[in-house]
Amino acid sequence: MEPDGELNPDTDDLPLRANTNHILVRHYVLDLTVNFDSSVISGGIVLFLEPCSGGRRKAEDDSGAGAGDGAETGGSQAGCRFQEVDAVEDVTEGLGKTTTRMEMTFGGKERDKAELEADGDNIQSSHLWQTTSGDDFTLVLDCCDLDVSKVEEVDIASVSAMLSLPPEVETERSGVNSVSPQAAFIQNIISMPSNRWKQKHQLFSLCSRAPGAQDGSSLHFHRDSWSLQVRKKGVTSPQEFPRVLRICYETRPTGGSVRWTKDQDNRVCVYTAGSPINNRALFPCQEPPVAMSTWQATVRASSECVVLMSGEEQAVPTEDEDTQFLIWNYYVTMAMPASTFTLAVGRWHQVTAEIPPVLEKGVRDGTDCAETAKPGAEYEAELVFGLGSSSSEVVKGSPFHTGSRDQTTRSDSALCYSSLEDEGLSVTNYSGMMDDDISCSHGDYPCRFTERVAWSQRVIPHRVFSPVCLLQEAQMAVLKLLPRCLAAAYAVLGVHPFPRLDVLIVPAGFSSLGMASPHIIFLSQSVLYAGSPGSGESSLSLCGSRICHEIAHSWFGLVIGARDWTEEWISEGFATCLEDIIWARAQQLSLQERTEQFDIKASLRLRRLSDELQNSKEELQILRPNMEKTGQVSDSGSSTVKHALNPEKTFMQVHYLKGYFLLRFLSSQVGEQQFIDFFRLFVKKYHGQLILSQDFLQMLLITFPDMERKGLTLSAIYADWLDRPGIPKWLYERSAVWSQSRLVEEVKAEVVKWILFSQTHHGKGRKRKRIEPKVNYKELTSDQLVMLLELVLEESELSVASMRALQKTYSLQNRDAEVRHRWCELVVKHVYTQAYGDVEHFLVHDQAMGVYLYGELMLQEDPEQQALAHRCLSLVQEQMDQSARRVVEEMVL
Repeated sequence: MEPDGELNPDTDDLPLRANTNHILVRHYVLDLTVNFDSSVISGGIVLFLEPCSGGRRKAEDDSGAGAGDGAETGGSQAGCRFQEVDAVEDVTEGLGKTTTRMEMTFGGKERDKAELEADGDNIQSSHLWQTTSGDDFTLVLDCCDLDVSKVEEVDIASVSAMLSLPPEVETERSGVNSVSPQAAFIQNIISMPSNRWKQKHQLFSLCSRAPGAQDGSSLHFHRDSWSLQVRKKGVTSPQEFPRVLRICYETRPTGGSVRWTKDQDNRVCVYTAGSPINNRALFPCQEPPVAMSTWQATVRASSECVVLMSGEEQAVPTEDEDTQFLIWNYYVTMAMPASTFTLAVGRWHQVTAEIPPVLEKGVRDGTDCAETAKPGAEYEAELVFGLGSSSSEVVKGSPFHTGSRDQTTRSDSALCYSSLEDEGLSVTNYSGMMDDDISCSHGDYPCRFTERVAWSQRVIPHRVFSPVCLLQEAQMAVLKLLPRCLAAAYAVLGVHPFPRLDVLIVPAGFSSLGMASPHIIFLSQSVLYAGSPGSGESSLSLCGSRICHEIAHSWFGLVIGARDWTEEWISEGFATCLEDIIWARAQQLSLQERTEQFDIKASLRLRRLSDELQNSKEELQILRPNMEKTGQVSDSGSSTVKHALNPEKTFMQVHYLKGYFLLRFLSSQVGEQQFIDFFRLFVKKYHGQLILSQDFLQMLLITFPDMERKGLTLSAIYADWLDRPGIPKWLYERSAVWSQSRLVEEVKAEVVKWILFSQTHHGKGRKRKRIEPKVNYKELTSDQLVMLLELVLEESELSVASMRALQKTYSLQNRDAEVRHRWCELVVKHVYTQAYGDVEHFLVHDQAMGVYLYGELMLQEDPEQQALAHRCLSLVQEQMDQSARRVVEEMVL
């Protein structure tokens, strides 16, 4: 492990410092309190550790999920004997309530500041750190922007004693004779089979509440810019290192993992923003994807707030009698990378089929969310904060049992179980396809792919949340489309990997159109446009396709993840490709309609990709930047993610688009339906695992041997698509076919009409009124309208009359965000001052899409346009995502 000082300050690579080849975190127990007054999340986290076997040194040893989720140990210790669940629950009183807070050491109350030494904001040490030796084993966790007050070993002897489990007996059973009884006890918990997950989580919870070790041998820590390092004096190997640690800490208001901001109702909220640094500024963790783990989390927040999180069950909050905060508990049983942990806390409201009368005024007054006033106390007292009728009641005095899967811990009326028959949507039923021969290759966890009930569940329970002022838009778009998209995804890919889904409309400063995490999707307000009266299904295109994209990540990105984060295309390219397939299914398009829709989308994406490649560095255009070194790490397990901290990369789409085109190319070689069938086959084999490009490509070549006979080898695909910048030859050839499709030809015909219109009206004043021949313009879909505006944008001149007619003919200011974005570009290019209000509205309300529009405003060197850019930036500067703000400030300031 290189010392922090040796990191190159000029690099844009993200360091992953955790020594995952030495020791792994198998389970996290978080206990957090959200403090909106100070914009700080405080509390503690308990880590349950397992040392790696001695031979585990190279990345090549990390085969699939076995490297990251305990395939070697999960379920292999079935001979362990723990008391049954009821007996475990009986002893919880001895360790306090489930909701007992971890010892807090902040605020000057219990913190002995003399114990900590700080050298600047980014370096912090316990006062005895210097007494440890370089020969002592060091646990390295990824961490930044956290103030750590204490790291201690947890004494779990009291837990084993209360359970009447003699540690020495369990040591013999586990076959671990060279370590302490406590280490053997923890190893036995980690190794419990998945059919005892409930008992396993209860034992983790009991251990997390045990006191700190009192044997006088404390743990020492050092925090630098990118890591937290922990040692125990005299311990020289991972096998001797404590198995259970408690870390007490606070986040910082400016920490990069969470965003403290205001929602569209002007109320404070906080959420994990999908930062390039992932969750290391939310809790100390192991960031490398191979470090897959499970977690339990207790979150306290104001009683007015709703806490949404990655978790397998809808949480029913209890009241904290000490603070009157509400306590929310979530858990997961599937081991996943720590980067997938997601949290959102705010005054969200659940979107229902009918908006409650008490909220209607807020909806009506929320036409401009940025100006929505905060409701008064009387109004607030009436609101039901996002939980639906039955779950809005706080359960007092009865702690939430995280282990229960029965109906008593769920608010079924708050979840949607949509009837697809009402939608007339025909979907494939895969319940009979659930082969008895499914043999999972991942580590042991309760897998939905082996549950017959899951295979018959076309639409999983789902909820939608938004601020009050967006309830109606969210109802008309997201709530309407979500069951159709879920059913279509099931028809394409089979069983849903996760048992439930929440969708949240996040604040305007969110930097992308959507983000998928286990059990929860964030959507930008930019996708919410529900269309003007009579606009039809086309108006929902952006919302529907984005929902399908994020749902597709459940399979590619979450239940199957990239083992090397530089291979983003494995997540984004697949989701972009599947987005089209799933959305076409949800729309119930005919074969011809689907082909035409695919073709125009491909044409639009090729234009976008070509433009991006012309305006970006070649090193950022490569899908596999580490090439033959992809997946390799240091002896300790540390590595770097190339260009991950480059703010421009956040807004590049090369991994989406070039990855999508690679899959389109492969589909053209084997046939579309055969390719979709192969997706299902691949998911069946690799779910619950981490993959590299070669895993997908090699299985494809084996499944379709004719491809290699045609000369399409693994090395050829690497050379043409993954390891070089630019556009592959096939794309140029294929684009000619797409450009001749019906929908594209219709657009070209309309463009000719507008060019002639502009030429006819160029330079003409308003003094003489002329009777103009009427031109019939064809009604266009949203995709066609985007293409029309892009083609018109290529014209060097466009008359004011043409701009006015375009705006009026298509009601451009009222279209979805993709169309409005192109309209704003047209307005800026042709200095159409009458529509500068449209540009300002877009930059304020569609921040996820407007970053480079600032550059176009500045590029024109027009004083009025530059003033517009400065004004918009000043309005949204505090709301903006950090990466977006850096990019825009460089352009504007």
